[in-house]
This record gives sequence, structure tokens and C-alpha cells, in this order.
Amino acid sequence: PPPHKDFQSVSVMQSLETNLANLIKRNNELETLMGRLIQTCQHVEANATRQEVKLTEECDQLIEIIQQRRLLIGTKIKEGKVVRLRKLAQQIANCKQCIERSGSLITQAEHTLKENDHARFLQTAKNITERVSMATASSQVLIPEINLNDTFDTFALDFSREKKMLENLDYLTAPNPPAIREELCTASHDTITVHWTSDDEFSVGSYELQYAIFTGLANVVSLCSSADSWMIVPNIKQNHYTVHGLQSGTKYIFIVKAINQAGSRSSEPSRLKTNSQPFKLDPKSAHRKLKVSHDNLSVERDETASKKSHTPERFTSQGSYGIAGNVYIDSGRHYWEILIAGSTWYAIGVAYKSAPKHEWIGKNTFSWVFCRCNNSWVARHNSKEIPVEPSPHLRRLGILLDYDNGSLAFYDAVNSQHLYTFDITFVQPVCPTFTVWNKALTVLTGLPIPDHLDSTEHNE
Repeated sequence: PPPHKDFQSVSVMQSLETNLANLIKRNNELETLMGRLIQTCQHVEANATRQEVKLTEECDQLIEIIQQRRLLIGTKIKEGKVVRLRKLAQQIANCKQCIERSGSLITQAEHTLKENDHARFLQTAKNITERVSMATASSQVLIPEINLNDTFDTFALDFSREKKMLENLDYLTAPNPPAIREELCTASHDTITVHWTSDDEFSVGSYELQYAIFTGLANVVSLCSSADSWMIVPNIKQNHYTVHGLQSGTKYIFIVKAINQAGSRSSEPSRLKTNSQPFKLDPKSAHRKLKVSHDNLSVERDETASKKSHTPERFTSQGSYGIAGNVYIDSGRHYWEILIAGSTWYAIGVAYKSAPKHEWIGKNTFSWVFCRCNNSWVARHNSKEIPVEPSPHLRRLGILLDYDNGSLAFYDAVNSQHLYTFDITFVQPVCPTFTVWNKALTVLTGLPIPDHLDSTEHNE
């Protein structure tokens, strides 16, 4: 600054420059806004003019249709009148002809009846009798049917419904956003059925269902701004749809779009999840001292098969008392639960398909299990045991297998308590596996992953 300017002047100048810059910036913003407003006015003018022209065209078409229908219906009325009158005129002419003939015969017959000469009477009466009989019969042939009720009054010209429709004529607006009814939606391990409602269902031409895998709320914004990320099912006429071929144990985000000629509006996003892969116990894999229920969901130690010892045969080749599930898993996230029906000696987990059949699960590198041996609980793999301290009254064990991310977690399903997680780099398909040395176990499968265990919930 020049020498004669003191510190106060410099401060005032800087403040003025700052304020001036802000004013110029605000002025530029207002100019941009005004330009957009002017452009919007132009759009309103153009669209309104276009709609006015369209209104004239549509009304002219309606008037033309009404005029055409008036001509068509009027022609049908005239034709109906002509047909009926022609038929009636023919019947009247027939009647007139019969009356004329009958009148002549009646006169001759009356004259014959007055004949006093007996011989002449017989000669004339025989001839006249035959002619009277024939005339009576021919009148029935000439006039076979006469319908006096067909007076052309059994039709109606009632356009009240059409009048009501015309009175309701208005310009069409885009339908209101539909609402997904999450409480009505259902799922299996590979399907989700989405239900929704719409306030103005009659103005909706069709619905469009959009869905994508949900990976957290941060992803919703990017999903909504990019149509490429969505799977789209167009032209749905009902207010429900079943999506097939989904990944098991996975949360999806759904949006329903209501569409008509005027445009479309979309529902709020809804999050719905598929259930886990269902499976049962495989009786063919069961140890000979185990009994499997008829529904293949429960297994128990056959207590009558061996009463020699109260201690499990822990180190014999036949001591595993194991049974496998009837599924091999090589991808995805899966959750199942085990009801522990009084058992105090059991092992529950997963094993590779190549795991030895008669070895204890958890005693080799091919299996990972959660075990209880009387009053001690451990997580075991390759004979290494890590102590776990669940509730002593653990009754329902939850297992969450995330094959792709390499984890196997165990939970107290009743108390939502985490017990232990194995971090595993899976290299083969795994099979749910169970060992029970006393009492029984029951599997619960095809369940949704509980919200508190769902990794997507932690991204919110």
C-alpha cells in the first residue's frame, strides 16, 4: 500500500475488498438463478402451449368419435325400424288377403245354407265345405307367427357412465409414489416377494421394480444416482412381484416406480433380505450309534447302544458320533441355529468335504467346531482348543458362516452373545457337521441372518 496509508486504512480496505468479492459472487449467483428462472418460464410457456394444442386435438377426436357413434347408432335404429315394419306390413297384407277370401266364402256358405232344394244343397254344400276347410288351413300357413310384443322397445340409450367419464376429464399427472409394505413381503433363500400399495392405483399404467445388493447407507446415494447398478423389472401390472435367483443370506435394497403417460414417481427405498440356505441332516453320514428323526432335523445318541461307560469314547476311531448336513457351501453368507436338547457333550461346526469321516471334528486341519465337554466349552481346530465362556444354560447356538470373507462365528442365539470367531481362508466347499455324545441336537435352517449380525447394519 502507499506510504500515507496507516494500518487502519489497510484493514478497512481489506474488509471492503472481501465484502466486494462476496457481493460480486452473490450477484453472479443471482444472475445465474435469474437465468434459470427465465428458462423455467420459457419451459412453462412452451409446455402449456403444447398442452393446449393437445387438448384441442383430444377434444376434437372425442367429438368426432361421438358424431361417428351417433351416426352408427342412428343407422341401426332406422334399420331396426325398417325390418320390423316390413315384417309387420307383410303380415298385415297376408291378413287382409285371408280376410277378403274368407269374406267371399262366408257369403257363399251362408247362401248355400238358405238353399231349400235338397239335391242342389248337397251338391253345393260339399264343394263349399272343402273350400272353407282349405281357407282355414291356408290362413295358418300364410300367418305362421305373429309377435305382437316386438315393438322395438327392448333396448336402451343410457350413456350415464360415459357422461360421468366425460365429466371427469382432466389432464393426467404422474402417479403418487407407491409405498413398499415390508410387513407383507416374504423371502426364501433365493427369492424375495415384494408387496406395495398406491394411493391412485387407477391412474397407474404399470410399475417398475428396481433392486440391488445393499452394502450400507453410504451406498444408497450412489446407487440412486446411477441406474447402471440396479437390476430392473419393467411393465409390472400387479402390486406385487417375486424376484428369483437371489443370493442367500443377503440384504437387498428395493425401489418401486409407478408409471403412467405423464411420468413416474418412486417409492422410498426398502431393505429386504433373503434367508439362509436351508439344509437337513444326512442320515447316510450318521454314526451307527446315532438316531436321526423322520424329518432329518434332529439327531440323538442311542443310549441303549452302549451303556459300558458314562464317559464318551474320546480316542477311539468310532468315537466321533458324527453326522453331516446334506449341503456343501462354497460361497455366500449362511446362518443356522442348533437347539441343544439337554446335551452336555457335543461338537458343532463345519468341515471340508475331504475331512476324515471317523476322526473327531476339530482334531484336524479340515474342520472347525464349538464343543462342550461337560462343564467346559472350547473352540477347536487342528487339536488347538481356545476356552470359551458362554452362559451355563446355553440352549440355542447360532452359527454364521461367511464363506467369501473367511469367517465362522458362534453365538448364544437367545442372548445375542458372541462366543468365538474363526478366521479361515476356505479352499474347499464346507459342510455343516455335528457330533453328539449324549441326549440330542436339532437344527434350524433357512433362517434370515439376524439384524445384529448383519454386516451391512454396521455401515449405517
